[in-house]
Amino acid sequence: MPETIAPNLGAKAGTPPFFAPQCPVFACRGLAWNLHFDHTLTGSIRAAEPRGPSDNDAKAMKMITAIIRPWKLDDLQMAVARLGVQGITVTEVTGYGRQRGHTEHFRGAEYSIEFVPKLRVEIVLDDASAEAVIEAISNVCRTGKTGDGKIFLAPVGEAVRIRTRESGAAAA
Repeated sequence: MPETIAPNLGAKAGTPPFFAPQCPVFACRGLAWNLHFDHTLTGSIRAAEPRGPSDNDAKAMKMITAIIRPWKLDDLQMAVARLGVQGITVTEVTGYGRQRGHTEHFRGAEYSIEFVPKLRVEIVLDDASAEAVIEAISNVCRTGKTGDGKIFLAPVGEAVRIRTRESGAAAA
């Protein structure tokens, strides 16, 4: 039979061990952790209870991922804010496409830059406004030169706001 007391690994002398409640199932807001402690820690995660239907059935959502030049971020941010986009995620990335990097001259020496610094911008929104946002990103970030970037559009099955547990387009 599994014990309900976890080993007190790394604790200072005199500190009480971690005592689990009488029931070995810990409920954690939507997930149930089935933990059984013996000489090794093992466990599994399962869904606690199904949620009610979300508004995803009424509104499809899309994720726009744009790889852009770093100095175009401010323009992009203002353009999508005018369209009512409430949030974006920006990540610094490096890579190359058709341009295969570029060369730079510094103090008389030529250096080859293989991975070009770019920004990855992710926006999750409802399907109806996706085309307008793509058009705005394309217009703002286009310079006409190699290396302007790319825009990807992908469907989003579900979105859940962690704080309020809202789901669907309300959480996006």
